[in-house]
Amino acid sequence: MFVTPLIAAPMAGGTTTAELALATQGAGAFAFAAGGYKSAEQLAAHIAPLRATGVDFGVNLFVPRTAPLDAGHVAAVERYRRELRATAARYGAEIPDELPGGDDPRAKDFWAEKVALLLADPIPVVSFTFGLAPAALVDRLHRVGTRVVASVTSVPEALAAVESGVDALVVQHANAGGHSAAFLKAPGSGAGSGVGSATGPGAAAAIQRTLPGLVADVRAAVTLPLIGAGGIAGPEDVKAVLAAGAQAAAIGTALIRTDESGARAVHKDALADPVYKHTAMTRAFTGKPARALVNDFVRDHGATAPEAYPEVHFLTAPLRAAAAAANDPRALNLWAGSGWKAAMDGPAAAVIDGFLGGL
Repeated sequence: MFVTPLIAAPMAGGTTTAELALATQGAGAFAFAAGGYKSAEQLAAHIAPLRATGVDFGVNLFVPRTAPLDAGHVAAVERYRRELRATAARYGAEIPDELPGGDDPRAKDFWAEKVALLLADPIPVVSFTFGLAPAALVDRLHRVGTRVVASVTSVPEALAAVESGVDALVVQHANAGGHSAAFLKAPGSGAGSGVGSATGPGAAAAIQRTLPGLVADVRAAVTLPLIGAGGIAGPEDVKAVLAAGAQAAAIGTALIRTDESGARAVHKDALADPVYKHTAMTRAFTGKPARALVNDFVRDHGATAPEAYPEVHFLTAPLRAAAAAANDPRALNLWAGSGWKAAMDGPAAAVIDGFLGGL
């Protein structure tokens, strides 16, 4: 399905710019644009330069939650709102009293509008994360010539994705930076904890499976093409994923510090700052488990953040914006995979060349 063994993963929130996608594409990777947190109009503008190249590319969309929060989670969000006010006050930020909900398209990440865009003006590949696209939508995308990729984190999720009719799977390990793609709860997985396993000295015991091990498990269960993702720091990691049965490997954190990345300078600097020694899975920033460098915000709020996405995302957005304006990394979501120390600055093409040249 992919003519290159290297995928430039979509990083939402501004990190994957059109310039970054084009640079990785030009250097020989398959580029994914990040559709998350964009309106349909913003997405159309974002992918226009990629369309113009005539080279295959992909777009990633967030699958929205379909059910409202139950009363217990609503109460937990309200408790978290009160808890965050003291931290927000230190940055001169206000935690919102009202959150997008109901028919507000922001609550669904403009899902309907973006799906309509990609059906009316098709692109080569669409990938989905945070859940599975309905089988009927997968069929509609196929009928307009689009191949469909689902993100999974386990064998049960992979089997469910196969039933939806997708063409390939991104197999994401917990070592991946940013949000987990998990959509099925695994007994004893710890997915509900506010702060999960750290990476750093002694962390190996906390991670039960390697990415190659997870890829091998999924490879044994399904026949679809696989893309391995999570903690890939260099060519040797790519080789291990390919040897386990994947067709390609995806990199994300390795591109955050590059010139074309839209990540904030404070985020790029934090990835190179020796003061940060660990990453952890945390719900503190968005209400969905995501791997980030462990900073004050993770330590202060990780244990109490409710499982409520996107509500927590909207709660913390003004606080995070204020911390960014102050160039203060202590309250920012410093997304980072377990291989963050290998992330290099400079042109994105050089990073891609380094990976591909080592295969």
